[in-house]
Amino acid sequence: MLKTLFAKLKDSTVSVLPVTLLVVILNFTPLVNFSGKEIGVFLCASFVLILGMALFNLGADIAMTPMGEQIGSGLSKSGKFTALILICFVMGVFITIAEPDLTVLASQVKNILSSTALTLSIAVGVGLFLVLGILKIVFRIDLAKLMTFFYMALFAIASLVIVQGNEKFLPLAFDSGGVTTGPITVPFIMALGVGVAATLGDKRNRENSFGFVALCSIGPILAVMILGLTIDGDVNYTLPDYSIDAHLGKEFLPAVLEVAKEVCIALLPLVGFFFLLQIFTLKLRKKKIYQIIFGIFYTFFGLVLFLAAVKIGFMPIGYKMGEQLAQQNEILLVIFAFGLGLVVVLAEPAIHVLNKQVESVTGGAIRKKSMLLALSIGVGVSLALSVIRILFDFSILYYLIPGYCLSLGLSFFVPKIYTAIAFDSGGVASGPLTSSFILPFVIGVCFTIQGVDGILANAFGLVAMVAMTPLITIQALGFKAIVTKRAKEKIAMRRMLNEDDEQIIQFM
Repeated sequence: MLKTLFAKLKDSTVSVLPVTLLVVILNFTPLVNFSGKEIGVFLCASFVLILGMALFNLGADIAMTPMGEQIGSGLSKSGKFTALILICFVMGVFITIAEPDLTVLASQVKNILSSTALTLSIAVGVGLFLVLGILKIVFRIDLAKLMTFFYMALFAIASLVIVQGNEKFLPLAFDSGGVTTGPITVPFIMALGVGVAATLGDKRNRENSFGFVALCSIGPILAVMILGLTIDGDVNYTLPDYSIDAHLGKEFLPAVLEVAKEVCIALLPLVGFFFLLQIFTLKLRKKKIYQIIFGIFYTFFGLVLFLAAVKIGFMPIGYKMGEQLAQQNEILLVIFAFGLGLVVVLAEPAIHVLNKQVESVTGGAIRKKSMLLALSIGVGVSLALSVIRILFDFSILYYLIPGYCLSLGLSFFVPKIYTAIAFDSGGVASGPLTSSFILPFVIGVCFTIQGVDGILANAFGLVAMVAMTPLITIQALGFKAIVTKRAKEKIAMRRMLNEDDEQIIQFM
């Protein structure tokens, strides 16, 4: 176990180090000016983040992923299809209600929408689309066709929201799809898909294992847009306190305990459901149960450390960095945003869960390095485009409509496995570090350029962009694979023909 933990620590250090070095190097330039206290807290938070990420990844390997697979396969093998559907819906609802990222989003917009109404509507949306994911496997429904239908429906409802005069509400709605697929839900939902696909799906179609996260990202967007149709009057946003002092001193321990409480509440429904199913359906061996219990503790402590480090050290630095860089040259700001997106995605914990599962399910055909490169480029482009939108002040739909049209169009030309992985990657890339480091960075940029009134319309929507661009970059990876394969086949055919010609000449 220690050997595995050290390996996870090594991977976490490699992931977090680029972000840390970027901030430290930037501090020695005239572009930003952090205080000694801010840099000290950030460096300590980076160390805690590495430890938390390692513990979380270890817990995901030995607890979260096996739990999802056992629940999916166990319920599927029982033959009780109605029970499978009902339990998956209930689990989708309860896990989403307790997702820490959703709690953060609801608290930031509570003056616009009731936190309870927002949370419940999003949770029901996730539950319904989790059920839809199971139906997709059972009835062999094509993922590309499903995604095309529902995104067309989303843009149709978006037009109604615009007609009603609440266009500023749209970025928040699209962001809700990204924050709900956080570090708690992603390992479980992805593993659940693998378990159900292995039992009910066509085992020859590896893409059946993917697509659950993608579908569960649509439900919240649809739910929040419908809520947006019920809002009357102007929609305003209140800027929270991003200073380091807001989470230090006397408030440091309560902040950590609050994170621990959120993570505990997030894990309890999942753990409770699992052990109920263990008693009545699964009947796993004691050795496997003990392993899962240890993994749950690793997951708990890892997430507490990770989220506390992000909240206390990364969020204030991200905001101040954006605020100060926005005062510099606009081209330099866009270039830096692209570079920041390239390295930040490496530190998202759920990304590594996804990459490991992709390499496992595809038998190494799609490698982790290729996935990481495609995701990094996608997130870098999304952050740069978000900054450009702030500079020129235009609707996020100018990005989302052509972007999703392109990604959905690509889905009909690339192997289905790439499409399924791409749509899952969009939800996974928009994790806690995106919402707690990159989003404050963009809010800081927007506050400096447009003031607080422009934040809701132009800073929000970043998470939606981060969720969209990997759809294009990963499917482009699939398109490249097709072109490369065909080119190799042509070369091989020419060689065969040339060899045959030589043999004929020699025979003559």
